[in-house]
Amino acid sequence: MNQFSDFNLKLLVIEELMYGPEPLLPVYDVSARLAERGVGDPASYVLENGLHTEVLAESRAHFESLEIPAELLARVEELCFDAGADVLRHCAPAWDGEDDLFDVRSLDDLALLPNLREVTFVEDGVLAVPDAAEIFAARGIETD
Repeated sequence: MNQFSDFNLKLLVIEELMYGPEPLLPVYDVSARLAERGVGDPASYVLENGLHTEVLAESRAHFESLEIPAELLARVEELCFDAGADVLRHCAPAWDGEDDLFDVRSLDDLALLPNLREVTFVEDGVLAVPDAAEIFAARGIETD
C-alpha cells in the first residue's frame, strides 16, 4: 500500500476513485455516519459546534487510514483541484471554500500516480504549490 505525504492531495485522488462516475472504492458518506449518532443535518451540526473550519475527526480518521492499492492509483489519469469536490463536503460539511483548509501544498505524491495525464482547476482550485506548472510539465501532465 502507498502512503501519501499530503493529505489534501490524497483527498483529490479519493475524489476520483470514490466519488467519480465509476466508483472504485466504497463510498464514505458523512451524513450516514452522523445520522447513526442522531445528527440530521451535518452542516448545521458543524456550525453549531464550531467545527466549520476543520476536517471532522471521524472523516479525517477514515480517509487517513484508507489504503489505496497501487493498481487503483495506476488508474488515476486525471485530477481536478476543485474546491467543490464531493470528498471535501464529506470532510467539512459546512466549509465555504474561503480558506486554505484543503490546499494542496506538495506534489511529491505525484510519483504514486504513474498514469496521471491531466489536471484541471489548477488556477482556481485548491493548489498552493508555487512551481506547480513546472512540476506538471516535467512529468508530462497537461494542465487546464
